[in-house]
Amino acid sequence: MNVVHTGFVALSLGLFSVTSNASDNLPNIRLATTTSTYHSGLLNHLLPKFEKDTGYKVDVIAAGTGKSLKMGENGDVDLVMTHAPKAEASFVDQGFGVLPRQLMYNDFVIVGPSADPAKIQQADNVTSVLSKIAQLNAIFISRGDDSGTHKKEKGLWQQSNIEPNFGGYRSVGQGMGPTLNMASEMQGYTITDRGTWLAYTNKLDLSLLFQGDKGLFNPYQVILVNPERYPSINQKGAKIFSDWLVDHDKGQVLINSYRLNGKQLFVANAE
Repeated sequence: MNVVHTGFVALSLGLFSVTSNASDNLPNIRLATTTSTYHSGLLNHLLPKFEKDTGYKVDVIAAGTGKSLKMGENGDVDLVMTHAPKAEASFVDQGFGVLPRQLMYNDFVIVGPSADPAKIQQADNVTSVLSKIAQLNAIFISRGDDSGTHKKEKGLWQQSNIEPNFGGYRSVGQGMGPTLNMASEMQGYTITDRGTWLAYTNKLDLSLLFQGDKGLFNPYQVILVNPERYPSINQKGAKIFSDWLVDHDKGQVLINSYRLNGKQLFVANAE
């Protein structure tokens, strides 16, 4: 599976395809998606089966949620798969997206050095976690890339009434994988979606230190780009893909069946 991680570069270089036995007679479907669906291996699990079922090929651009939604706003893709509810609502309200559908969820977790210098394992809630990190001036690695994870992180700091301007705070402008690698190298803390954490955990000198707070819930949606705004998009293929993803006998079953190291990464929750 060839993956382009930066949306705007992807469009200049040409889209890649995840192929199986798809027909060359059908126009490719262009999907912009958060990097977590790629890093976790979920797309590798879903797309070959979809293409076998329908004959469509899917061209995927793996980018942060912010970049994915921007590509949708520009009509550069046919649908998006993202995980930032407020940004998604704005995308639909402004007329760029239609037919938003709940797809699945997992959660965010806070990881860091096993020594846990900020003692966040003793915290009762995520506000206490962030307070302990800031008060200690501990190293915290932020994605800083306008992704869904970055949006969640910024919201948590805001809800905790903490300005993340302490000396240990590092904004790196990178995807989740590089951010985790940097946290491991610097022995710092970071927030990550559970799926990417499980995919990377064996490669990192980090431990899962905090989880389970209701504020760390991480829902995903699939949203079609509005064909009235961009008539040239592949509306039919995008709708077929969206329908397949939320079908309880197709995409939803496969989402629930996906395991990594014996652990379920996502929970399907389409209505």
